[in-house]
Amino acid sequence: MDELAIGLIGAGRIGKLHGDNIARLVPGARLEAVADIRLDGEHRLWAAKNGVKKVYDDPGEIWKDRDIDAVFICSSTDTHAEFIVQAARAGKHIFCEKPVHTDVRLIREALDEVDKAGVKLQVGFVRRFDHNHRKVHDTVASGKLGKPHIVKITSRDPEGPPLSYIAVSGGIFMDMTIHDFDMARYLAGSEVTEVSAWGAVLIDQNYKQYGDVDTAAVMLKFENGALGIIDNSRAARYGYDQRTEVHCDRGCIRVENDLADTSVTSTADGVVCEKPTWFFLERYNAAFADEVRDFVDAVKNGTAVPVGGKDGLEAVYIAMAAGKSLRENRPVKLAEIM
Repeated sequence: MDELAIGLIGAGRIGKLHGDNIARLVPGARLEAVADIRLDGEHRLWAAKNGVKKVYDDPGEIWKDRDIDAVFICSSTDTHAEFIVQAARAGKHIFCEKPVHTDVRLIREALDEVDKAGVKLQVGFVRRFDHNHRKVHDTVASGKLGKPHIVKITSRDPEGPPLSYIAVSGGIFMDMTIHDFDMARYLAGSEVTEVSAWGAVLIDQNYKQYGDVDTAAVMLKFENGALGIIDNSRAARYGYDQRTEVHCDRGCIRVENDLADTSVTSTADGVVCEKPTWFFLERYNAAFADEVRDFVDAVKNGTAVPVGGKDGLEAVYIAMAAGKSLRENRPVKLAEIM
């Protein structure tokens, strides 16, 4: 195919980001249609600016459109599995934002439909496409540092989402830490076998009414013997804190935050540098475009997607184990979840 025609489902913040990238930054792809159940004039105006003439309030119109080769599922999490099934049955290749769903049974059913249809499914774990984290992965995977011993991930948002979002997010482990669970597997090159999680409400007491926490620490055990450490906060007041490190038997590699600029001012009063970039749109802007390019290339060239349905399922298993560990105050083996 000369150009991959893509239908976008869900035109919220992340959907518009992907739509803009498809329309403007990804050669060999075009944004063919947009569907959003809350379609309004603002959505229509945004679509028109991207040259999209097909705009629907019913995602079903995307499945029916024979001009569409692939779909981007950027709607609410509770719709993901159902839309994957419908897209697969319609013969459309699929890019789905994380998480695939919060119900393991529905995820498995969706993945079965993808396999039956023979279409591709990529899950939106964007951090794998970041230049810093990819360098850590590639260095560890090369073996030059030897066997990984400790994987450390710091992931702290600059401010929490609205409580209306917390009410339907599935909890911090399913919504926020799930990126870190995928990153841990990616960096360790191994599957997680056991999870211990702790959490607290230290930022906003309203989280308690939803049975959620805003501050968390997670310990992981991997099949290859390595240990993992993840810390999360919903409110790092200084910016988006995204650091990774892997300590191996012959050395260590780590990456620090991306800064607004790398200038350092030194005076008698002290040394000052810039704060980290504010949030994920700034920090991972290039990575979002790269993951779309890789998806388009995989579909057009018939190669494997870089982040598949199994990766999406494994991250959900770990998130569920973390939730169970927090509730029951004990380590949880993934075998209990799977």
